[in-house]
Amino acid sequence: MPATTKYDLVLVTAPDLKTARRLVRTALEARLIACANLIPKIESHYWWQGKLERGHEIMLVMKTTRARLVALEKLILAQHPYTTPEFIVLPVSGGAKGYLAWLAESCSNSRRRLG
Repeated sequence: MPATTKYDLVLVTAPDLKTARRLVRTALEARLIACANLIPKIESHYWWQGKLERGHEIMLVMKTTRARLVALEKLILAQHPYTTPEFIVLPVSGGAKGYLAWLAESCSNSRRRLG
């Protein structure tokens, strides 16, 4: 398992499945992410405008390259319905060589077939 800091996991919450799917599809089509996992029905508890709030959301876990991170953040912030959307970046410290190669290739503007 090679060590790396060229890849990131990005966490974003969305208010509903339709919004989550739209954000992911747009990011995939722009080749800003290799893939995303949508985790439905999470319960969020948080402070908002001085009040304690609770709500149901969808968690997006997106895999991307460090090179595509700034563009991904711009896309999410521009297209997200929340005033202050969550955009948390977790660096990937390692992973399976083949998976990381696929991730890099999937986020590339020029595609070639791996394998």
